Amino acid sequence: MARTFVWHPTRGPKTTDKLQPAGSGRVEIKQVRSKIGHSWRMRRTLEALGLRHPHDVVIHQDSPALRGQIKRVRHLVTISPAKKEA
Repeated sequence: MARTFVWHPTRGPKTTDKLQPAGSGRVEIKQVRSKIGHSWRMRRTLEALGLRHPHDVVIHQDSPALRGQIKRVRHLVTISPAKKEA
């Protein structure tokens, strides 16, 4: 899905970056917008991802289930491949 859903036409990303296929490596997820004013499902999804506040960063193993969670809150987070850890 190239275009993302936005609540207001001038807010939020117009497109999402294409990452590698699900299951290949680890991803870094950063919360960039607050969960205030969003539905309980989005709040619970952010909690399940381990994100509590804006600017929180978590690293998870990539999987199709994780991609589904990210898709639900894609306007509140940014995703990037995790850097190699020594």
